[in-house]
Amino acid sequence: MGDRLKDKVAILTGSESGIGQAIAMAFAREGADCVLGYHSNTEGAEETRDAVRAAGRAAVIVKCDHTQPDDVERLFATCADTFGAPEILVNSAGLDAPGVELAEMDDATWDKMLKTDLFGPFLCCRAFIRARRAAGGGGRIVNISSVHEEIARPASAAYDAAKGGLKMLTRTLCLELAPDRIAVNNIAPGMILTKMNQEAMDNPKQLERQTRNIPWKRAGRPEEVAHMAVYLASPEADYVTGQSFVIDGGLSLNVGQGA
Repeated sequence: MGDRLKDKVAILTGSESGIGQAIAMAFAREGADCVLGYHSNTEGAEETRDAVRAAGRAAVIVKCDHTQPDDVERLFATCADTFGAPEILVNSAGLDAPGVELAEMDDATWDKMLKTDLFGPFLCCRAFIRARRAAGGGGRIVNISSVHEEIARPASAAYDAAKGGLKMLTRTLCLELAPDRIAVNNIAPGMILTKMNQEAMDNPKQLERQTRNIPWKRAGRPEEVAHMAVYLASPEADYVTGQSFVIDGGLSLNVGQGA
């Protein structure tokens, strides 16, 4: 238990599992109250809510499709009605790559990926900025991106484009929001043991194959990403903005080795 986020109010998307859930729990342990946006997994959202409350903080869950403006408006209205203006936003909700090469991809797949991994964070950032400016400024935005904001891979064009766009959105917002003292940063994970990697979690041989090219020789844990999110949301990171923090066991530095 700590107090780096004592009495702060955080809105988090994708809080029902994986990285979003781990961040919510870590925030609560550091003293934050949480508005937990989730898409469809009510049981997972309730589990996160209960964990936040067990840490001694308040939490409310909100079913929210963050690609829909009305849902985002409702998410922020719930925060305002329950806690007041949010001071922290974590954009964690997202989809993994569809595994389809561009020539075979239909319009709906491309549209869904860009809306989920880029348009949704745009909507949430816009609502957060407006709320913070109305409250007098200050605040923290943490976007959960991916090493694939920089590293291309086949059958991942839509995902890579969305995450690359999220990186540039973050960098642009850094410049726009500096006068408001709203810091905005990315966390760019590599392979993390969440539902996106469920097959590897269930199959030791596949896990070994996928971690073979990671210099640290293991996948990451959601809690390791959460530690970085706590830092970026805390006063300790006041001079940090516009950056992407890679958490990947050295994977991104191993690209091209052995060529």
